[in-house]
Amino acid sequence: MDEDLRDCATDCRLHYQLRLITNMTAELQTQLDLEADLAVSRALEEYLKSIFTDRAHDVDLSFYDVGANPVRLHHEQHIMDANQTSYTLYIPVHRYMHVAVANLEGNGAVQLADDGYSNTTHLRQQAADTVDVQRSGLFSARLPMEVQEDLDQEFNVRLYMANCAAAVVLDTLGSHVRDIRVVGTGFASSFSLADSTFRFERPSVIRAEKVPVEGGTESCYVTVNFPSRDVVAASKADGEESPALWQMRVYATLPGGSVTESVLQVKEPLQAGRVKIIKCRMNRQGEAVPADASVGLAVRLDWQSGGEHIIDL
Repeated sequence: MDEDLRDCATDCRLHYQLRLITNMTAELQTQLDLEADLAVSRALEEYLKSIFTDRAHDVDLSFYDVGANPVRLHHEQHIMDANQTSYTLYIPVHRYMHVAVANLEGNGAVQLADDGYSNTTHLRQQAADTVDVQRSGLFSARLPMEVQEDLDQEFNVRLYMANCAAAVVLDTLGSHVRDIRVVGTGFASSFSLADSTFRFERPSVIRAEKVPVEGGTESCYVTVNFPSRDVVAASKADGEESPALWQMRVYATLPGGSVTESVLQVKEPLQAGRVKIIKCRMNRQGEAVPADASVGLAVRLDWQSGGEHIIDL
């Protein structure tokens, strides 16, 4: 910071608003449109409404130098509990890169990391081979701003969602399976806040959570996580089928004790703020057969847990 500005501070007004852009309602209505889907649709909507919400509970506000040493110069945390609010901040006159994050508290799986500098600050998922779902809808914003002396300044900060969800809905009527386990793979492990870039440094498995459903013959399993890649990591040769961007894997234990693995392969990217529902019918062999023909299926009968591994998508 310039020497003559070290002791020169002023008030500025910042207006914060969460902008929720999601397909949740449309996806529920499109994929779960039958009378038989009513119970699971209600249960899934109830589960997701706390994730896909336009209210922020907590906000973390950082102001970084925009020079060669992008160190954090000012930091505040507030309880917002609203869709929008305003704060009057007393901060030094300076040019900043402002970064804001909402709903970190209670997320469980994600934390703010390396936030002393703008070029390193990011949201980082737990470092583990298998991780739990994220339990809050994360929102973030970045805004270049110049705070000037002797001016009444106001800044508008709009926060957008940084995570998403995938759900597998299984009709198990007649399948006689004893147990079902679902996981998701192919999702980002961190989110760089200064350039809004998702990163895939550490492949991991997201342990899907079973949604309580009252009535009907369908069960539902959900992951809440960072998005998938928008395109495949490496180009495929001409004429070769494009690989999946992400997967949901269903493990069904049959009455005899054997396990069937169904790998649901999705080529459509799962982006921030979006929900993808994959509806399947489970047969007597424990295969989860998707209703959507665009979702690929690879099945392994008598799957052994010792052979489980993460596929590099």
